[in-house]
Amino acid sequence: MVGSAAKDSLTRTVVKIFRTRFAVENGVSSTKSVASLRIPVTSGAVRDLKFIDDRSFMLAFIGADDVSRLIKIGFRPCKNSETGLRYHEIGLAGRTGLEEFDGENAPFDTHGMDLRRLSDVSVHTVHRFPPGRMWRPRSLEVNGRKGRRMICVLAEDKLHYRQFDVDSPDAVHDSTSGGDGTEDLDATMSSVDYSRISNLCDARFGLDGFWRMDVNQVLESTLSPDASTRHNAEQQLLQAADLDFSAYVSTLAHELANEQAQPHIRSAAGIALKNSFSAREYTRLRDLQLRWRDRVAADVKNSVKELALRTLASKDSRAGQSAAQFVASIAAIEIPRNQWPELMPALVANVGEGGDHLKQSSLVTIGYICESEDTELRDSLVQHSNAILTAVVQGARKEETNLDVRYAAIVALSDSLEFVRTNFENEGERNYIMQVICEATQSGESRIESGAYGCLNRIMALYYDKMRFYMEKALFGLTILGMRNHEEDVAKLAIEFWCTVCEEELAIEDDNALTQAEGGTELRPYFNFSRVAAREVVPVLLELLAQQDEDAHEEEYNISRAAYQCLQLFAQAVGGDIVQAVLGFVEQNLRHADWHWRDAAVSAFGAIMEGPDEKMLEPIIKQALPVLIQMMGDDSVQVKDSAAYTLGRICENVADSIDPETHLAPLVRSLFTGLSSNPKMAGSCCWALMNLADRFAGEPGANVNPLSAHFQDSITHVLSVTESPTGGDAQVRMAAYEVLNAFVTNAANDSLPIIARLSDIILQRLENTLQLQQQIVSVDDRNVLEEIQTSLSSALLAIIQRLEREIKPQADRIMHVLLQVLNSVGAKSSVPDTIFATVGALANALEEDFAKYMDSFAPFLYNALDNQEEPALCAMAIGLVSDVTRSLGEMSQPYCDAFMNYLLQILSGPSNGNQLRPAILQCFGDMAQAIGPHFEKYLSVVAQVLNQSSTMTLSDGAFEMFDYFVSLREGILDAWDGAILAMKQGKADSLRPHVDSIFKFLQLVGQDPNRSEALLRAAMGVIGDLAESFPNGEYGEAFRSEWIGQLIKEVRSSPEYAARTKDTARWAREQIKRQPTGGQVSQMS
Repeated sequence: MVGSAAKDSLTRTVVKIFRTRFAVENGVSSTKSVASLRIPVTSGAVRDLKFIDDRSFMLAFIGADDVSRLIKIGFRPCKNSETGLRYHEIGLAGRTGLEEFDGENAPFDTHGMDLRRLSDVSVHTVHRFPPGRMWRPRSLEVNGRKGRRMICVLAEDKLHYRQFDVDSPDAVHDSTSGGDGTEDLDATMSSVDYSRISNLCDARFGLDGFWRMDVNQVLESTLSPDASTRHNAEQQLLQAADLDFSAYVSTLAHELANEQAQPHIRSAAGIALKNSFSAREYTRLRDLQLRWRDRVAADVKNSVKELALRTLASKDSRAGQSAAQFVASIAAIEIPRNQWPELMPALVANVGEGGDHLKQSSLVTIGYICESEDTELRDSLVQHSNAILTAVVQGARKEETNLDVRYAAIVALSDSLEFVRTNFENEGERNYIMQVICEATQSGESRIESGAYGCLNRIMALYYDKMRFYMEKALFGLTILGMRNHEEDVAKLAIEFWCTVCEEELAIEDDNALTQAEGGTELRPYFNFSRVAAREVVPVLLELLAQQDEDAHEEEYNISRAAYQCLQLFAQAVGGDIVQAVLGFVEQNLRHADWHWRDAAVSAFGAIMEGPDEKMLEPIIKQALPVLIQMMGDDSVQVKDSAAYTLGRICENVADSIDPETHLAPLVRSLFTGLSSNPKMAGSCCWALMNLADRFAGEPGANVNPLSAHFQDSITHVLSVTESPTGGDAQVRMAAYEVLNAFVTNAANDSLPIIARLSDIILQRLENTLQLQQQIVSVDDRNVLEEIQTSLSSALLAIIQRLEREIKPQADRIMHVLLQVLNSVGAKSSVPDTIFATVGALANALEEDFAKYMDSFAPFLYNALDNQEEPALCAMAIGLVSDVTRSLGEMSQPYCDAFMNYLLQILSGPSNGNQLRPAILQCFGDMAQAIGPHFEKYLSVVAQVLNQSSTMTLSDGAFEMFDYFVSLREGILDAWDGAILAMKQGKADSLRPHVDSIFKFLQLVGQDPNRSEALLRAAMGVIGDLAESFPNGEYGEAFRSEWIGQLIKEVRSSPEYAARTKDTARWAREQIKRQPTGGQVSQMS
């Protein structure tokens, strides 16, 4: 007899078992009988299964309660047992092999095991892992001989594993024991946790044994300069937290509060505590917070919180800082649930009555709490505004002599301003707050002054409508003084105050214009602060432009760059009123002997290229262009760079001022000369040339454009700059290839022969890089090579997209070299991202002719889909699946099983499933349209995913999730529309079980204010296509529902939506009009 078991690879909710009996006569075997059964496990998911022996196998199973288990199943048939399995014979007539039995028609073993029932799950469970996502199994292996068999379970994070002795005398193997209670059954399986914690403690003593060792040793190792030592220690702490979080957090809290401990040990304990509550991903953060809420007893919580608050008074400032972060982490969990009501009063009392260290740490704690991005916490802080203000204003007063305390109070005040709106509405309280902040700007201590100006920035953004009095009485003069402050940080924040003023007034103008366009009358107050202040502020900004640092890094934000940014915003806010002041400064300093002032003059001219009316700027620009082009040859690199950037601003915003006959030739020539002359200019010249190419491209498909006369010379120049395979400056080379891409993309039809010849050169260079693989001797060498391969691949991408179908003669050579590059790069390389984009462009260009490359390329695509550790590459691969299926149409069908398996696997993954879900859903739609009726085999699984995805809602105030939420719903509708179009081709009846779900989701979209034009356009498409699929009125009443009519009317009559969207709505309405009356009524609730 031979047994075989498998989990359903699409849904992971069914276990299929095959039992084959063989007859052997004279050494020849033949199949005697085949039986099968299916065990439903739809209440959870099977992650892996392995045979233990010839009687049983083990499942790694995650239940619907999010608890992971090891489940042992005896697979021998047992007809007389309620818990045994009953197989169902499969006829052998006409069959030749086991591969023909897929088990799909085998009935569920309803008389035996059903893992949908909690009782069956419980009776067969031999081990439960800790609840939640902290430890979830990925796969398992069985090894060893009888009497020494071990099961190794690999965790989902691929970093940890647990090992179990199957044959231990203490193990429970029979199906009548086990249990599914609250206890962890490690002991019954004689588990030995062989993760990294094992080298510090004996697992036989459990967690208590761990804490009996020297915890300081582990904490000290987390600060080790040796990466391996540090990583091992961090893993030990993670494992300790996983095994018993209560003991873990209590022990570290005691260590943090221990005044006799060394400072660096206390700091390490604080970091470990903070990390126990911190995570970048939202779901992971929620799991960590639940661990505190659900797995730590109330008395332990109280003890830990008391220790943390006590540590705030420590004279060790680092310990106090760590305690502040720890307290804030707990507060984020407990304040929204009113579980720590004494915290805020305690912090206020500390500031009022405590010593300096306690005051400072308490204020820092308030700041950490207020700066949290947790929506629930931020909503709940409003009720604590009085306590928060009492503490921070008391600490920020000029009467506070300790500067550290006063600075901490200013920072906390800045973080808390969003939550004190009620207090700001009170004139008396508002006056006092503003007085304290204004006095702080004159404290004489730079960090306090910069913090105070930061407060003013936030106040202007939050409470613009309350600022008129304070601008007239104090803020105007204070900020002018601040801009001239000799401390750079103070000056920059004073400059940023006026940036905030301009940004706020630009936003108010936009809001008011929109309100008026919609017929509204409630306009936001608008005081024209920027226009009134321009005469005084702009001259100061112009002077500050000359405070450049020639050694400053390109990304460094200094006073000069802050002034430039502010001048740009003033130009946008006040328009033409700024022009004369700036032109006077330019004329005065353009020929200055000091390069600082020449550079300031050129920069000032570029700063006003957006805002003033183009007709006002046009004659000025025509006069200035020859001078600016001449300054591309200035002795100072800084001046040349600013001149290039200013030319780029002109090309971007007022390109009509450039006369192609007069200016274009010297302009292109000067920018290409600058591109190759100095690496510091490469970025600005590249950006200017790309803007130039974009603005002079002409109409799409034009036979000729203004660039045509300069195209060949431009390409020649770029190829010359990038000619060296590995030499030259990488920044210049990358910038030059970006320019090449821009010129190719915007080329007119008369330049296509040049682009075709260019493809030979780019391909030859890419082929040459393969030979350089053998010459790599260092990480730097590899980085240079990968940068070149990425640039060449992106150039090839631009060429393919421009030539489209005309690239076919080069297709074989292109795919050959791209596959060679993919085969040669390392696992962590960024090159495949660009290669995949290039392959996608080639597939789009060749369409069905791309099919001959799929067998060679598919393994690389599958590997990328399976590589969830590289989300960017995985996302690129998902998009490529869409490209390939759209291009190949029905010819993509042989690959769709694999595509679907990988996509569903990503969705079920713990890390990237939600992040990539919108793209995957859209991919489902593309796949459906590509293979048409053949998509029927996937329809039920895809429908299940779509219905699950449609249950997501957007919490109030979760603005950071809005784009994801809308894109998710767009993906759902794209997937449904693709499925509808596919099934419309003779398989419409397959849609019937899902029509009600589609209507319910459409109604949900129509009623939810969180939507976009693209989402509504997709909804119109689904409505119209669904109506076309059922033209006989089967769902006529549903289509004539009032909400559908209102939604279509809203979309087609909106003045904000594009013609394409309105046309789709009109088309959907026409399809509904064709529905006959008297049809079946949908079973919608």
